[in-house]
Amino acid sequence: MASRQDIDRILKNWTFEPGEVAARMVRGSDGRDVLQMRIEMGVLQLEVDGRPDGERPGGADTYYDYLVGAAIQGGDDFELSEEMCGEADREFVQFYQRRLCWLALREFSRAVADADHTLTFMDFARDYSPSEDWTEAHEQYRPFVLFQRTQAAALGALEEHGPDRAVEEINRGLERMRDIYESSDQDEPFEEDELVTRLIELRESLRQHFSLTPSLDEQLAAAVSAESESAYTNTTDPISSVSSTTLAHSTSL
Repeated sequence: MASRQDIDRILKNWTFEPGEVAARMVRGSDGRDVLQMRIEMGVLQLEVDGRPDGERPGGADTYYDYLVGAAIQGGDDFELSEEMCGEADREFVQFYQRRLCWLALREFSRAVADADHTLTFMDFARDYSPSEDWTEAHEQYRPFVLFQRTQAAALGALEEHGPDRAVEEINRGLERMRDIYESSDQDEPFEEDELVTRLIELRESLRQHFSLTPSLDEQLAAAVSAESESAYTNTTDPISSVSSTTLAHSTSL
């Protein structure tokens, strides 16, 4: 009798929940650890080391590593081809899927490592991009990758070193996100960005739970921000100045 090739038993015993990342670590037939992620109509299986699909493009650990070698050989004229762009996108997706698994399993250091790989690969892709459109299509995801990296780094620091280090990781991530924000054309203030707001809320919840006070650097940054806001208000037209003064006295910011 032929062995079964369907995965009915796995799907029946592992329910898919929309909106939730369901991941687990299991032992492969050869004894190696592998990750599995439950998706709506099946299961993804990912390697825990190297490239998630287990491939070694051109003998390299990842496609990024392969492209670095190609760029060195190509010299100043090197540029990503259409095929290279497609393969790069495959690797971006794979590392994103594995990063979600690590976060769900609270394997925070591994989530940070995969995020760092993606951010480094994004730097490379930007430098050797075939077009501005392709660059912009990928750069729009940089804040989200950095957001997830900051989350993972903060929660990992909380487990291993305590709340002060966790707050430091969040502040470090916020500064990196501010650099990205200020280098791009954004209409809304930095502090009103959704990802920034969520990191600030995480930081403040840690402070409240562990009774932490703002660091000296944060106090200085707040003072500089307030001074800059005051200078801006004093250089606006009289109507705006009156409005700003009125708001300052009528709110408890």
